[in-house]
Amino acid sequence: MANLTPELEAERKKIVKAASESGLDFFETIFELITYDQINQFAAYGGFPVRYPHWKFGMEYEQLSKSYEYGLSKIYEMVINTDPCYAYLMEGNMMMDQKLVMAHVYGHCDFFKNNIWFSKTNRKMMDQMANHATRIRRYIDRYGYDTVENFIDVCLSLENLIDRYSPYDSKLPMTAEEKVPAKPNDGLGLLKVNKPYMRDYINPPEFVAEQKKKLQETQMQKMKYPSQPEKDILKFLIHNAPLEEWQQDIMSIIRDEAYYFSPQGMTKTMNEGWACYWHSKIMTENILNDSEIIDFADHHSGVVAMAPNGYNPYKVGLELMRDIEDRWNKGRFGREWEECDDVKERKNWDKKLNLGREKIFEVRRIYNDVTFIDEFLTEDFCIRNKLFVYKFNKRTGQFEVDTRDFKAIKAKLLFHMTNFGQPIIRIEDANFENRGELLLTHLHEGIDMQPDFMTETLKNVQVVWSRPVNLVTAMDGEPHLYRYDGKEFTQHKLTSAPQGPASGSNNSNP
Repeated sequence: MANLTPELEAERKKIVKAASESGLDFFETIFELITYDQINQFAAYGGFPVRYPHWKFGMEYEQLSKSYEYGLSKIYEMVINTDPCYAYLMEGNMMMDQKLVMAHVYGHCDFFKNNIWFSKTNRKMMDQMANHATRIRRYIDRYGYDTVENFIDVCLSLENLIDRYSPYDSKLPMTAEEKVPAKPNDGLGLLKVNKPYMRDYINPPEFVAEQKKKLQETQMQKMKYPSQPEKDILKFLIHNAPLEEWQQDIMSIIRDEAYYFSPQGMTKTMNEGWACYWHSKIMTENILNDSEIIDFADHHSGVVAMAPNGYNPYKVGLELMRDIEDRWNKGRFGREWEECDDVKERKNWDKKLNLGREKIFEVRRIYNDVTFIDEFLTEDFCIRNKLFVYKFNKRTGQFEVDTRDFKAIKAKLLFHMTNFGQPIIRIEDANFENRGELLLTHLHEGIDMQPDFMTETLKNVQVVWSRPVNLVTAMDGEPHLYRYDGKEFTQHKLTSAPQGPASGSNNSNP
């Protein structure tokens, strides 16, 4: 297969057989044996041999190359979510490492094929990436390298402004009732009155006025554009910003690639934990010979090592998978288990259900990192694996345990996994104050935005929109409106939320 040596191909066939017999279901997987320089190039391109030209990829290649040459890091494997899957092995690795990597890759390939969060990805992305590169090179030939590169810089700075859950939103078509035009008095909630003299008693004027105000607000909301807040900011800019056709195409390329890579970020802990679970199981039960046991233990422990103040998705994902399997084998779940207060009984609890293997395959199929941590992270697990919340002590210059409280630990993990720990921004109004300005809002979740990131993002959104851009966010617990008009920033402290498109005032105090 591909350019594997006869020895590697023989081991690959053994691993495929063991993986299939264990219940893994994966696409055909094509392995390529490449040099360390090639693997650094592919890693810089996000795993793809061909990408569009941009300085970012060169910078990442330099970092990877220097890190390898100085002995700071080493890439053992790389696998691409396509059909067939492509995986790369690095020349010069010892045979045990190559076998471990192949077993790890088949775990990833099974996850790519069966996890629902990968179900919407383009399985022919290898070809699509090459097409993207060809289109951008044509624009470079036509408009000049600097012009295209500068616009790509802007797009890449905004590539995280997408709605990662939108591909999975199956909205129902509008019903016949919803399509019927409303009558003038529809929506007021007034009771029918046959006698005129009873009108003010049954429907008091104050009530009528209040209902009319609510109806007017509803109609004003429908007049807004977009009528509902839009989280996919790139999509909105592609269709509504004053861009040339080539700029629209490049932004659509950046957006398509952002959506392709999104599920990998949404399932990082699960995906790596699943691959580690299966490479350790396949290697120890089917593949290793006696002379490789110590090397395997040494290298596997290096993969799952976790610093006291760090977070290793390989370690957390693997241990959670094993914990789930053990709990469902012993029946440590459900109401009876949760309500048991006897310490000795809980310690010896074993219903011998043997449902663990079935459960972890179900988890692999339907969960992402947020739901995975939310549902299966337990206080016992945090204590056993020494998961605490740390903070940096400026006085001692060290990270120290801030809290051992389980709820705080879980909340911090979920915060960093939701939207990859990045601010959630959405478009509220594309005609703010009836001036064609863009109004963005930040869904504040307890942590303020970093001012330098915020200002650079506003600058680049303004470049695309070509009109002033406004952002509502909270700083130090108080709402603020930030505005960039292409030349300077202004900041206002808000006393109330900005109004609709015809408000005439932002209700702000300088």
